[in-house]
Amino acid sequence: MLIGHARAEMPNVLVIMLDDSGWTDFGCYGSEIETPNIDRLATQGMRFTDCHSAAPNCSPSRAGLLTGRTPSRSGIYSYRPPQHTMHLREEEITVAELLRERGYATGHFGKWHLSTLISDQPGPIDQGFDYSLGTDNNAAPSHLDPMNFVRNGEPVGEITGYSCQIVADETIGWLDAIGAKPGGDPFFACVWYHEPHTPIASPPELIAKYQERFPDLSKKDAAYYANIENVDLATGRILARLEELGIEENTLIFLTSDNGGLNDYSNAGLRGKKSNVWEGGHRVPGIFCWPGKIEAGSISEVPISGVDFLPTICELTDTELPPDRIIDGVSLASLLSGKSDNLTRDKPLYWFFYRLNPAIAIRDGRWSLIADSTDADRPKTHGLISADMPFIKSSAPVNFQLFDLESDLAQRRDVSAEHPEVVARLSEVVKQLHAEVIKEGFSWEIPPSENTRNPRIWDSY
Repeated sequence: MLIGHARAEMPNVLVIMLDDSGWTDFGCYGSEIETPNIDRLATQGMRFTDCHSAAPNCSPSRAGLLTGRTPSRSGIYSYRPPQHTMHLREEEITVAELLRERGYATGHFGKWHLSTLISDQPGPIDQGFDYSLGTDNNAAPSHLDPMNFVRNGEPVGEITGYSCQIVADETIGWLDAIGAKPGGDPFFACVWYHEPHTPIASPPELIAKYQERFPDLSKKDAAYYANIENVDLATGRILARLEELGIEENTLIFLTSDNGGLNDYSNAGLRGKKSNVWEGGHRVPGIFCWPGKIEAGSISEVPISGVDFLPTICELTDTELPPDRIIDGVSLASLLSGKSDNLTRDKPLYWFFYRLNPAIAIRDGRWSLIADSTDADRPKTHGLISADMPFIKSSAPVNFQLFDLESDLAQRRDVSAEHPEVVARLSEVVKQLHAEVIKEGFSWEIPPSENTRNPRIWDSY
């Protein structure tokens, strides 16, 4: 049995999340970048080939992972611009809150991007974490010597080193401080790296290594390769500390990314990139490792999502799901234990990103249904402004396209004319689901100052 009822049997839980890393950035997913520590997690655990973030963009993806709910339900529709009104509301219940009530020590390290940390908005400490060292958004001015970390509500100032190594240092120090040990109180830790989000800063020796190994590689791409390897090195240090403490066998690790990448080599074989509802916007790496509990070297092709994390952890820790709200994810416990090679969902996987068209996607088995949102010609905003809320609240899926991912992973051939019955069925499903989600989604009252601070038109992510 995966579920342990005795306190000493409850697993430690470690979530490692990269920022903007595509599904083919690691060696175990076919990359030429050296990632031996991440690859070892795949060798010792289960690697998913059809893993998806809860959203194709950073803030909503993180909200979905923490709450088990499609992020538009909680009103996280897009990335958070600096000092923005939109945030993860205190009314939402996170997996950290649930586990803290079960006696877990809880820590958050790295990017937060769900509220303004020094403000009256709820931050990590208010959302279930005992301890936090993080940033509102990206490491600034870059990954090297960042100046914007906040520790438990207090600004830290400049910290020497690379962001991922700083995050690893803090995580290791916290594990030591809480006395993590076999048979001790369990812990839940979110290690949310800033890398490889721009602006990138990578160790010169790693950049030089890739430039020498691949002479045709641009300096920009060499820096990206080096950035991923630096994250792997930081991850290796955390894994080594778990082994030194003797707790690696009772620690469940989930490694993933917050959304798809921005480079072709990071999204190999997929259409689109970060912020798109095409596969390239939300198909991400997904590795679960729990020595002795998950079959080593196993691979699953079952589609899973970040919203599945909370119900999975609740089942594995015998924790009750919040009974007063819709949870969109399903538990992966049967997959991880090898008791099943499939999942049953009462609703399809769903993505909505109002800023682009296509804006809506659902996944039902082999089928990917893609739709525009009504008012497709409306100018899109980089940051949520007051004019966006009526648009979001009145949005509905139109202009459907259907793709068979078993034969066309790149989503190049619309087969809706060949399968009208599938389009008819799934279009009704997505209309009802989208209407339900948007009706529940929180409506933000956005001050005029935030309308002028966020550029009206945008052409990127």
